[in-house]
Order: sequence, then C-alpha cells, then structure tokens
Amino acid sequence: MSWYYNAKPTIDTDEGIKAKSKRGAFVKNWWATRWIEAMEQLMDRGRLGRGRRYARKGQVLSLTEKPGNVTAKVQGSRRRPYTVTIRIKPMIARQWQQVIEALAARPIFMAQLLAGEMPQDIEEAFTEVNLSLFPASAEELTQDCNCPDWATVCKHLAAAHYILAERFDEDPFLLFRLRGKSQEELVEALSEQQGFGLLRESAAPAYDAPPSLPTSMADFWGIGKEGVHFPAQVAPPTDPYPALTRLGAPAFMENIERWLGPAYDAMSEAAIASVFSNDPHESEEESA
Repeated sequence: MSWYYNAKPTIDTDEGIKAKSKRGAFVKNWWATRWIEAMEQLMDRGRLGRGRRYARKGQVLSLTEKPGNVTAKVQGSRRRPYTVTIRIKPMIARQWQQVIEALAARPIFMAQLLAGEMPQDIEEAFTEVNLSLFPASAEELTQDCNCPDWATVCKHLAAAHYILAERFDEDPFLLFRLRGKSQEELVEALSEQQGFGLLRESAAPAYDAPPSLPTSMADFWGIGKEGVHFPAQVAPPTDPYPALTRLGAPAFMENIERWLGPAYDAMSEAAIASVFSNDPHESEEESA
C-alpha cells in the first residue's frame, strides 16, 4: 500500500487556528463560498473530508497573508508542520484601471464598495474588461505543500483553504489585496474616478452656523424659509400603529394599542399641524 493509506495518526495540537464552523456550511457569504467550491472541485472526497476536519480541529497553526500569496503551517502526522503556499497572480496597473472604470460606471457597486461591502454581481464589472476577480486559470493560481502526498490538492492544502475562506468571509477585501489592491487603494481610486478626490483637496465651502437654541425656540420645529416650497404629501400608514405592532404587547399589558394608541394619535396630529402651519400660502391668505 502507498504511504497515503498507511499514514500515521495526526499529531493533535492546541496551538492552531480553529475554524469557527463546527458543522454544516463552512462559510456564509457568497464570495467565500465561491472560493471553497472552486477548491472542492479539485479534490477527492477523502482528502476533502480530512482537510475539513484538520481545519475544525485547529491543525492549521498559522496563516499569513502577503502580496500575491498566502503561506500556512499545517500540523500533520510528523513533528515538523508542513508548509503550504497558495499563490495568486496580482493584476497589473493597466488591468486594475480597467476594472476601476468598470466599477465606477455602476453606482450601486460604488456605493457598496465604499461602504465596505462586496457587491453580489461584482464579477460582471471584471467580465466586461475580460478579467476575473477570482483566479480563472492555473496560471493565476498555483499552490503546493511539502508533504509527500502526490495529489494536486492534499488535505493540508484543503485545511488551509478552509481557514482562508473564513478569512474571506470576514474580510471580502482580502481577495482584492491578494490581487494587488488594498481596500484603501481601491476606495481612493474609485473616489478619484468620480471626482471625490478633487472635492477633498479643495477649500471647504463657507458655512453659516445655525442660530443658538435660545434665539430659535419659537420656530425650532418649523421647516424654515428654505423648505417652505418643498412639496409634502401626508398619508395615513397602512398599519395605524407600526411601532406598537413591531414592539408587541408586553407581559403586563394585554392591549398595548388601547392604552398607548391615543398618545400616538395625538403626536401624529401635532406633527401634521406643525407641518401645515408653515404653509406659505396659508400665511399669505391670513395677511390678506
């Protein structure tokens, strides 16, 4: 038999990175799931299961991110941990510029990325310029482990991939960094593409401080002269007491709407009266 079937028992350790997932799906977000699915297509079920157990037991001792690659130490059956290396080819400056322009052309992508979120369909922007955020070929992703297993992806590599996927789950910009662009650089490039950078460098616009509270108490809740021509439509809500419905009745009160409903009605009436008391047409009629 080969060494694979006669392998020694794994040396357990309490010093590793234990996966947060104990059973079932390993990650939550689509980009991390996509990474795992791509890795699992390259593995047989036996090595895949062992790699998943390695990750959950904490056999991955360390996982270090560097520009373009990730290195990990995985404890196997030998005293000396195995070294795993995952290399991802960074995109060059010209390719990133094409991606930035494609992303900037989609306002929803811009808003989500600037908010620190990964857009669901972000790959569309990469596809438009014939690129891919995820490694799309063997030339863009190379990996190796110094264990004696002959498989393309051994259980030590699989364990490292699972822990890496959890890192992706927590930080979607990790994949961008491995492709050559940090979150700060990406946000800066998108801002410059939209002209926000010029606004930051320009002088701050003049700003008149609001009047002090004691001098504005009489009309504090009014809309002010700047907003008198702003059209407003007031309509009753579908649920007359949405806040009370959402809160639900407390244990000490069977019918919360019966007791608090009148107070909410009074507040609504007062708010509507406050809005329409600032109607400029009404003021003109009264002055006439």
